[in-house]
Amino acid sequence: MSKEINISTTIIENRIFTIQNTQVMVDRDLTEIYQVPTKVLNQAVKRNIDRFPLAFRFQLSNNEKNELVTNCDRFKMIQI
Repeated sequence: MSKEINISTTIIENRIFTIQNTQVMVDRDLTEIYQVPTKVLNQAVKRNIDRFPLAFRFQLSNNEKNELVTNCDRFKMIQI
């Protein structure tokens, strides 16, 4: 059974950030789009690490996390 995902391009574009000169999406946003829990997405990446090249995944430093929270109000109440 497949889930139908209806999401506008604008919503996706608004969730793309430039960090380390790379356009990225936060895992929380990806899980919202694909309608799965963040833990499930992160576990899938860990189990299938060969399918996710390094260019498609990285972790933010504490300074980068703080900057993201400072610049994006919607991240103030959550811990990423």
